[in-house]
Amino acid sequence: MNFVIEGGRKLTGKVETSRSKNGAVALLAASLLNRGTTTLEHVPKIEEVNRLIEVLQSIGVNVEWKDCTLVIKTPDKIDLASINSEAAMKTRSILMFIGPLLHHFDKFELPQSGGCTLGLRSARPHLMALEKFGVSITAHSNTYDISHTRLEPAEIILYESSDTATINALLAAAHIPGTSIIKYASSNYQVQEVCGFLRDLGVEIDGIGSTTLTVHGVEEINRDISYSIAEDPTDAMFFIAAAAVTGSEITISAAPIEFLEVELLVLEKMGLQFLISNNRISENGITKLVDISLEPSELVAFPEKIHARPYPGLNIDNLPFFAVIATKAKGTTLIHDWVYEKRAIYYTELDRLGATTILHDPHRISIEGPTKLKAAEVICPPALRPATIILVAMLAATGRSMLRNVYSINRGYEDIVHRLQQLGAKIEST
Repeated sequence: MNFVIEGGRKLTGKVETSRSKNGAVALLAASLLNRGTTTLEHVPKIEEVNRLIEVLQSIGVNVEWKDCTLVIKTPDKIDLASINSEAAMKTRSILMFIGPLLHHFDKFELPQSGGCTLGLRSARPHLMALEKFGVSITAHSNTYDISHTRLEPAEIILYESSDTATINALLAAAHIPGTSIIKYASSNYQVQEVCGFLRDLGVEIDGIGSTTLTVHGVEEINRDISYSIAEDPTDAMFFIAAAAVTGSEITISAAPIEFLEVELLVLEKMGLQFLISNNRISENGITKLVDISLEPSELVAFPEKIHARPYPGLNIDNLPFFAVIATKAKGTTLIHDWVYEKRAIYYTELDRLGATTILHDPHRISIEGPTKLKAAEVICPPALRPATIILVAMLAATGRSMLRNVYSINRGYEDIVHRLQQLGAKIEST
């Protein structure tokens, strides 16, 4: 699929924040713990979710769509021999299946994970965490071999504050009777989602939202529950960036404010004008929501380097948006993408649209602004966030642009073409 964009147009109107990709895929993995029926509400219909559904169905899990709701029933016996390896290898989220599958098998094999092409993304933090429970994991070229003789509660110190490693540890600890402690845990939005879900399943967790999680594991998890997936901060950030770069006046409804506060602080210092209103809570009872009304603004470069940190810092998935925003800010913006070896290199694709960038090394890039962006034809980068910033730039670039092979965008953003059209963008999929 390709996107064709007639750029240089102002956006106007109101857009509702979509539900969380990372929350949805984590909860699909977590559903494997439950012997009862799991109903997930407000599930985004995106490619990443589709791949995990294909994996679940291939191993015998009953998964049924009902509008935007998924009804999931895990059988007593899972058939891992029939796993859809092709679907599994397209998403790094398959790693989160390890935690719950420990409670179905003493020994099993999973395909190596894929997903975005961002350089070396080691699974070692997962291995270091889970081995404390008595798990042995051997990584081969195409598979992981996982085994254990007896699972025991443990105190875990995470090597890095990884979202997926934290979730894997949570899903393992939830079904091990006794008290486990996870230190230096991620407290990001998808981790809080999983904690809320496990709490509804009867697993007591102390320290939700902090970096130390105390999990009181239980012998049996068998409940019929409904859980609503919360709103996605990276979806809200996409539209914040689109408004900033096109100089538009739009309102983003139901934005999860606690996971956007540092981003908005940086943007405020860059001159972006906005108003926050209508405080409320999402259906999960955890996520705080607001409406963000943005106004056309003259932007200046942020005086410090812009870099991501574990929550409550600037979100690593939101960092790339500052690269395209910087093309419209007067001065030089330095972005330090220290987590991924390759992602900053993808930011140089903005040059095809007229941006002026200087790549210092695989992690650091300077961007000069303001720049009048121009239309171009670009092949979509094979990573979700770098792909979306090219799309944002094309919305601001005068003329007809084409973004080819947009699967990486469809992995994480639901119905993006229609939502942009509703704001007045001239964009079509072909």
